[in-house]
Amino acid sequence: MENAINIHVELHDGSRVTLEAPTDMGLSVMEVMKANELNVPAICGGMAICATCHIEVLQSGELPEPNDDEAYMLETLPNSTGSSRLSCQLKINPELDGLIVRLMPEA
Repeated sequence: MENAINIHVELHDGSRVTLEAPTDMGLSVMEVMKANELNVPAICGGMAICATCHIEVLQSGELPEPNDDEAYMLETLPNSTGSSRLSCQLKINPELDGLIVRLMPEA
């Protein structure tokens, strides 16, 4: 696909899947994972108020800083790490090509 990047997702069993994500549709990492039928509840639909799309970034290029809503939600998670993000808040762009994330279990 032209105008697309690859994102690698580590599943709960340790296996990894590679997802192709279009860069020209304004999608989030969460939306791409859900479109590929990965088990991401995303109960709030991407509003950064439930944290059920929590991921750990294992490898990336330059990521934008979390906004205040995302940072607050991450602080409330007992299994949050220094590289935790909400996948609903990461918009697909060419700089995310090769991103590797781990789906985090619900706390």
